[in-house]
Amino acid sequence: MTTSSVPLPATSTRIILPGLVEPSGLQISLGPIPTPTAGQLLMQVEATGISFAEQAMRRGRYFGQPAFPFTPGYDLVGRVLSVGPGGDERMIGERVAAMTKTGGWATHAVVEARDSITVPDGITPEDAETVVVNGVTAWQMLHRAAKVKPGQTILVFGANGGVGGILIQLAQHHGVTVIGAASPRHHDALRRAGVIPVDYADPELPSIVRQHAPAGVSAVFDNIGGDNTKKSFALLRRGGTLVTYAIVNAVSGTGSLMGPFMKAIGQAVLWSALPNGKKATFYDLWAGHKYRPARFRRHLEEDLGHVFDLLRDGTITANIAARFPLTEAAAALELAESRTLNGKVILLP
Repeated sequence: MTTSSVPLPATSTRIILPGLVEPSGLQISLGPIPTPTAGQLLMQVEATGISFAEQAMRRGRYFGQPAFPFTPGYDLVGRVLSVGPGGDERMIGERVAAMTKTGGWATHAVVEARDSITVPDGITPEDAETVVVNGVTAWQMLHRAAKVKPGQTILVFGANGGVGGILIQLAQHHGVTVIGAASPRHHDALRRAGVIPVDYADPELPSIVRQHAPAGVSAVFDNIGGDNTKKSFALLRRGGTLVTYAIVNAVSGTGSLMGPFMKAIGQAVLWSALPNGKKATFYDLWAGHKYRPARFRRHLEEDLGHVFDLLRDGTITANIAARFPLTEAAAALELAESRTLNGKVILLP
């Protein structure tokens, strides 16, 4: 038996990804309100968003995605309407942020309580949404994976993206100089943000980076993979760390994803064993979720808590590229996939 202190609506609206379709092929579905089981929360979704993960899932190119059809939505922010059996009834009415992988593009969603964090007062749902998965990823890569120190210089690929934008702000707050790799159309915005812009496709990128960091950079955050990862590792100074957090080249291609992922992980292990003082790692947001749940939850609460505090006091800002009603998810996804934006596209149920 679930517990709720508010009357529940009769139906829920959700977006369905039926198969390998263009954005226009997304479907709108009405159905019953889902019921939370033990350890779960029923949410009234206030904001969700579009990340590269959903764009990859549309093409069937996200490692470990569920079988079609399903509702996309990697994270969300909303109010708790009810809790599953044995749940903490004090959560009802609270605004929380949740990591979901799928299911966020809906007016109501059931989420795991252990993957949900209370949103502090003073932060709007849409602002909070921009830093849930993106903020945790950026914080953990900067402080846990690379352990970047004040005064160092880093190179960020995908600097105009959702993760990149938060990573830049967190790094600057930490006293770090940022070189941002992105398409030239984003360079003016990067300059205004205090970032040194470089064209990620420029064959002279290594020499340009060396002009700003002659001994090499202290960390590279690479979301491209393939040959770019090799170039990134070569740009590290002694003691530097390469953090690969996506392999866009492979995800955007064809064929099995298992090979490229295993190669990236194996490559990181091999490079870290070389006697040059450099390290490489493949960052996985969900590492430890299954086998070290208490540690995973502790880090999630600590790290997202830090990001929320910085967002609330204005140290970092939410970078929202566009807002769409949930029912216009097809148009929102098409815009997000245009790669012309700086920031995250938000869906508002």
